[in-house]
Amino acid sequence: MNRMFKVGLAALALAAVTPAFAQEVEEEEGPIGFTPVAIGLATPVQLPWGINRWDVFGLDLNVFYSDAPTMYGIDIGGLATLTRDKTMGLVVGGLGNVAFDDVYGLRATLGLEYCSKGVWGADLGLVGVRDDLHGLDVEFLGTYQRKVCGLQVSGLANVATEESYGMNVAGLTNLAKTAYGFQLAAIFNMTEELHGAQISLVNYADYCASGFQIGLVNIIMSNQIKVLPLVNGYF
Repeated sequence: MNRMFKVGLAALALAAVTPAFAQEVEEEEGPIGFTPVAIGLATPVQLPWGINRWDVFGLDLNVFYSDAPTMYGIDIGGLATLTRDKTMGLVVGGLGNVAFDDVYGLRATLGLEYCSKGVWGADLGLVGVRDDLHGLDVEFLGTYQRKVCGLQVSGLANVATEESYGMNVAGLTNLAKTAYGFQLAAIFNMTEELHGAQISLVNYADYCASGFQIGLVNIIMSNQIKVLPLVNGYF
């Protein structure tokens, strides 16, 4: 009975201490300052010490992995880079670059380019995933975003869940809810609303407000003649 009483007291003490400890940890989260240089093996094993604690305005160089709140300058991670707030400059990660806020500049990797918000500049990699892109995107496999404005080139597919402005070039297919500009693919182009041109083996649009299609099979569902070989468009 006495042992159970002691265990109960210990549990109550732990319950009382835990919120204070959690609050202390929460207060320590976030940047505590900035540094012109961060160098190390992998954040937080770097100088200065600390994961997600130091904004970098200059050079962030880690052999394996870098993690910074805000990054303005050059960010190089042997395996990957991560930025939690804004990124501006040159970012190079061996297997991936991840950003949870807007990116301005050039990012390059052999793997994934990810941004939960917008990219203004250029992404070069294997697969690109972001909310929106303004600029140049070259991916070996494909791209996926809500909105794109600029030039996209991918080995397999470009996908825009909303608008696409500019030029999309793909080895297999281009898909966009609304396409303003030019879709060029080896096999298939598809959009709900076309304002521009589609060139592929098969082209599909629910509605063509202005523009044309060139391919073996061209489909515009709103036209009186919905399917035409070689050329179809707004008449």
